[in-house]
Amino acid sequence: MKSMTGFGRSRFENENRTYQVEIKSVNHRYSDINIKIPKSISYLEEKIKKEIQSEVTRGKIDVSINLENNSSKGKNVKINHELAKIYIEELKKLALDNEINSNIEVTEISKFPDVLIIENIDDEETIWEELKIPLKEAIINFVRMKEDEGEKIKEDLQERIERINAKVCEISEYSTRLVEEYVVKLEARIKEILQTNIVDKDRLNQEIVIYADKCSVEEELTRLNSHINQFKKMLEDSNPIGKKIDFLIQEMNRETNTIGSKSASLSITNLVIDIKTELEDIREQIQNIE
Repeated sequence: MKSMTGFGRSRFENENRTYQVEIKSVNHRYSDINIKIPKSISYLEEKIKKEIQSEVTRGKIDVSINLENNSSKGKNVKINHELAKIYIEELKKLALDNEINSNIEVTEISKFPDVLIIENIDDEETIWEELKIPLKEAIINFVRMKEDEGEKIKEDLQERIERINAKVCEISEYSTRLVEEYVVKLEARIKEILQTNIVDKDRLNQEIVIYADKCSVEEELTRLNSHINQFKKMLEDSNPIGKKIDFLIQEMNRETNTIGSKSASLSITNLVIDIKTELEDIREQIQNIE
């Protein structure tokens, strides 16, 4: 099980080229990957996204990549001669109009905007192979943190589902006794009203069947127990389970509500409230699961 929150970082240097990768994520219903990357290597964005998607299925993921290229390899210096000539002509006109010295140094012209151009002629394959090293390491660190957080969530969910299971067992016991208690009370009530010890057993049995059918929660308990078993199995699944377990919690909540609506016992009603409280806490927790 993995949490949707995590952080990973890595750094790599080679031939005066330094790469730094940071990945962080928070909860999100779907997969949303945002990549901040230098313009000079923006062509690698899709490749980076695919590397992350191969390991992560859900979450709002922010990726920050920095590249400091201080090597001479892949760099070309060019002078924009046409633009430089325009600067020179305009400066000469300015000097002539204002009767000032028109001596112009080449180094001064090179400082004007867009006159001196440094082109980065990157070897795309080389840059990608180098970038993959810190990218993969950052992803490993990122996933490891997600797994560590996921284990903590898993432990909490296991405790909560066991508490729910115990309360479901209690409801089952109360439900069984409920009909038995009703039989005794009904028979005593009939005798009291009719002032006789003779009771029409057929009529009594008919009333018992009607009552038992009305307040029976056996079907709901059976489905609830099935959902609990599915929940436990999902916790052991190595695949992403966030959406599946969210749906399962909705089904468990529905069965619990039905039990509550049929309840003719304060004890069962209180247990239903306890279960619904645990389910709500679980529902909040699983919003953090990938």
